Amino acid sequence: MPQHSSVSSDELARQILQVVALIPYGKVASYGQIAKMAGLPKHARLVGYVLKHLDADAEIPWHRVINSQGKISLSKVDDRGDNIQRLKLLEEGVMVIGDKINLKQYQWMND
Repeated sequence: MPQHSSVSSDELARQILQVVALIPYGKVASYGQIAKMAGLPKHARLVGYVLKHLDADAEIPWHRVINSQGKISLSKVDDRGDNIQRLKLLEEGVMVIGDKINLKQYQWMND
């Protein structure tokens, strides 16, 4: 994980997860959006790294973070081989067509 001056990687992960925790039910945000809101602009990959290493059943709504094209890019699957992120989003009423979400409709704080 990239080092940032005197900030530890745990602290960066905490900043990222605090923002992810704010995404409302039924909404999605992009990795870049989360990075910017966490005070880490241009560190979308770091957001992806942190979420990739999060437990699939973590309390944090990691499944609400998608890429800037509106696509699911995490590949956590359940025992039946279904994409967990896709299933969790569908449960929240977010339309997922293939692996794509309509950002105009579902993006959090889309102004």
